[in-house]
Amino acid sequence: MKEEYAVAPAVTPDPSPSTTHSAFKLKPISSVVSLRDQAYVMLKQAIADADIYGSRELIRLDERLLSEQLGVSRTPVREAMTLLEQEGFLRTVPRRGIYIQRKSRREVVQMIQMWAALESMAARLATLHATHEHISAIRHLFDSFLDSAPSEHLDEYSETNIAFHQTIFDLANSPVLSDTMNNIFAHVRSIRKATMIQSDRAEKSIVEHMRIIEAIETRDTELAEQLVRNHSLDLAEYVENHCDFLD
Repeated sequence: MKEEYAVAPAVTPDPSPSTTHSAFKLKPISSVVSLRDQAYVMLKQAIADADIYGSRELIRLDERLLSEQLGVSRTPVREAMTLLEQEGFLRTVPRRGIYIQRKSRREVVQMIQMWAALESMAARLATLHATHEHISAIRHLFDSFLDSAPSEHLDEYSETNIAFHQTIFDLANSPVLSDTMNNIFAHVRSIRKATMIQSDRAEKSIVEHMRIIEAIETRDTELAEQLVRNHSLDLAEYVENHCDFLD
């Protein structure tokens, strides 16, 4: 299947058919921390926020425009992009440029399975260590969706869904888990967003979220771990059986 290419953060010459990808929202960086490290953090977050699987088109990064947005020379941007390529977030296409790396269906399924293992452990730790105040905050994430179907506000619900899963890792208070999660977060986040509009997944997910929250609130360690793991494994099964856009 022929791949089409989209350009980010602005249109630049490309030998293949292309469309415009909305610009990353980047701010100029300071000189307190190394420019490379700051560029790395900001570009990695921008990749996480990008709609990687919203279409079949690939998202191309323009080194010159990125350096202009960040207010630095191309060198730290190039170094940051090299690190991100080593971590599997970017890939170089000869004579075309550097693109955000899309994963195959099988790779996405494996990443979600890994996410299931990490998040279920985070849920377990949350029941053991999180304060009542922090746990109560997770329930309020869904207050605005209790009186209407999530499918009626998919964009807002999709962002809340991502915040929910991030918060579980926050409640675990485990930097090691959080750092490991961040390495697969960009792709899992984008897949969750892409699948939220399909079938009745939005309505199904909020029911499962409420059960997870109750298990964490009651400090039911085994149940919380099981519910979180099954929640993500169900997504992995759905992706494997229904997400043709990954082929």
